[in-house]
Amino acid sequence: MPQPVILSDVGKVLIDFDFSIAARRLAERCEHPAETVLTLFDGIKGPYEDGRMDDATFVREAMAVTGFRGSKTEFEAIWCEIFTQNEPMHATLSALKGKLPMFLLSNTSGLHRDYFLRSFAIFQHFQDGIYSHEARCSKPGEKIFHHTIAQLDLDPIRTFYVDDLLPNIETAARLGFRTFHYSFAKHLQLQAELDEWLAMQGIG
Repeated sequence: MPQPVILSDVGKVLIDFDFSIAARRLAERCEHPAETVLTLFDGIKGPYEDGRMDDATFVREAMAVTGFRGSKTEFEAIWCEIFTQNEPMHATLSALKGKLPMFLLSNTSGLHRDYFLRSFAIFQHFQDGIYSHEARCSKPGEKIFHHTIAQLDLDPIRTFYVDDLLPNIETAARLGFRTFHYSFAKHLQLQAELDEWLAMQGIG
């Protein structure tokens, strides 16, 4: 019987992100203003996160569509340096070290995944993860949840799932997961509900 686990989204849960940081830095290296430069990515960001475009193709297409004046390495740094760690969540998960498995489920790209996994200590708590660009499907669709259940050997009834987006929460709840609709302002509520759930699972 699968054991209790925590399954967590990444962005706006474990780490915050602010694409306006990238927009301002991109605007300094191309002819497009910060206010509109990110709209140039509308046609490639979705396919990239769904695995229909690899890292090298995305970077090449992004540099071309923006007219970026700089190197591939410089573009990748600008694209990735938009995150900050959620310290209250890091403290919550640190207290659970060794008590139960923790996994990730994220709509993300290869560049962002590689960057946040190596950059933030909070990810040391997680044993594995499912990422949209590898699964070739994304939340809130059921397909990626079914893939996650199979790949990570999860029992939804014994899985506490945290996400900041309501459509993702609704899909997970429909499939039987215990869910929490997260925001940074609701962290104390998460802590209370997580403590209650852990006690019900016999984890102290």
